[in-house]
Amino acid sequence: MPVTSVISGGSRGLGLAVVERLLERGDCVATFSRSGSAALTSLSDRHPERLHAEQFDAADSDAVRAFVSRVTTRFGGIDHCIANAAVAHEGVTATIRDDEIDAMLNVNLRGSIVLVRECVRQMLIRPYGNESGHESARSGSPSVVVVSSVVASQGSPGLAVYAATKAGLEGFAISLARELGPRGIRVNAVAPGFLETDLSASLSEGNRARIVRRTPLGRLGVPADIAGAIDFLTGPRAAFITGQILTIDGGAAG
Repeated sequence: MPVTSVISGGSRGLGLAVVERLLERGDCVATFSRSGSAALTSLSDRHPERLHAEQFDAADSDAVRAFVSRVTTRFGGIDHCIANAAVAHEGVTATIRDDEIDAMLNVNLRGSIVLVRECVRQMLIRPYGNESGHESARSGSPSVVVVSSVVASQGSPGLAVYAATKAGLEGFAISLARELGPRGIRVNAVAPGFLETDLSASLSEGNRARIVRRTPLGRLGVPADIAGAIDFLTGPRAAFITGQILTIDGGAAG
């Protein structure tokens, strides 16, 4: 049976890059986002048998549960879960609105936790290995990857609440890795730096130049840089890696 990977927020940016990468390696891929995109529609047209895409809000727990159930029915189970969907509201904490705080908490943290919980429930009822811990030939060890951010550990003015949600995800991943390790399920986090995406398009030229200057590799990241790491962490070469936070920022935090 093919490997099945679930990713939230897969219609654009990093999420779309991960969807493309996992389709390229032969996975069946299921994704959802609040709105679709022409690029995701094009992928669906090219991979109608292996790509399942829906539109709903990651903060809607009932919709997440129903989505995971449909994916399990269609593809026979779930092997990898990538919690990527996120929203960011920039502003100093003294002036940020309640609805903006709620949106970031509900999508970035609660929504990711609910998605992971629902996927893990499916992973736990499927046989992946034997009592000696050897993986099955079907897909290797199942895994979870949560997408954090360097601001969780480095901080950034105007992103305190966003940073709090990402720091919460990192704590969740580290604890969950210990919880699920005995069941053969790996859990890791990736923490990207600034990427060339819609979110960074609003950066002023001055801020962009400052970020590039402090980055040893001399550029902003691109979604493919992170997609490659997620490909690795959800693959057999990462079979002994769990409970880790992988920073991917071109060396800026070093």
